[in-house]
Amino acid sequence: MHGKPHVKVEDLTIAYRGEYVFNGDGFEVEGPGLVTVIGPNGAGKTTLFRAIMGLVKPLRGRVYVNGEDVTGSPGRAGRHIGYVPQLAHVYRGFPLTGRELVELSLRLRGRPPRLHVPRGVRERAERYLRAVGAERFADRPVSRLSGGQLQRILIARALARETPILVMDEPLSAIDPRGKEGIARIIEETARDKLVFVSSHDPIMFLHRSKYLMVVNRGIKGFGSPEKTFRLELLRHAYGGSVYMIEKCIHVFER
Repeated sequence: MHGKPHVKVEDLTIAYRGEYVFNGDGFEVEGPGLVTVIGPNGAGKTTLFRAIMGLVKPLRGRVYVNGEDVTGSPGRAGRHIGYVPQLAHVYRGFPLTGRELVELSLRLRGRPPRLHVPRGVRERAERYLRAVGAERFADRPVSRLSGGQLQRILIARALARETPILVMDEPLSAIDPRGKEGIARIIEETARDKLVFVSSHDPIMFLHRSKYLMVVNRGIKGFGSPEKTFRLELLRHAYGGSVYMIEKCIHVFER
């Protein structure tokens, strides 16, 4: 077991419908710190995250998290990793409040009976709801929360599990411009003592906050420090004609 949060991916090979999403790709990263994963739609960002969490079994290759082989095993990976899904994939129809959603996540990982909410679970849920500034609206039904409010609840839910690694899939999607900066600050603070993977269509939002930057498009096209990786020629290799240099500043435009 590594003392610091650690992820190692070797020879990752995944294909869908006869096309490779990854083919012999790999990387190794040690935290704490923020790893920002960027790339166009359909590049494989979510597939990479699902492989790290053991939800996708690759055709070839291994995934190690904190020294444990978690390849194709969400149970093993879940001991190390908390997950914040895309808002678009979150079902809002459950008759739960935000607070209950966080508490339920903790109760389901405990031993039966699960109907009673132990005092320790309530206190932990409250601690992390406050940490992300969600305590004011935590007792509203999930169906009545705005995108930014629900995103804070989902981050609190992941933090409450107190895992050393977090995976956040497009946490700024469906968030208004004013709310994006607040969510980005929470993620930056979380990465001070955890290893955090975050995918984003807005690379500039996380660029100065990141320890590592990964560029993905049907394979890992670049990986390293933001200074060495956020380069025009590399980004054009991944994004094609969606990258422009405007007054010495690089801009990525999703199509």
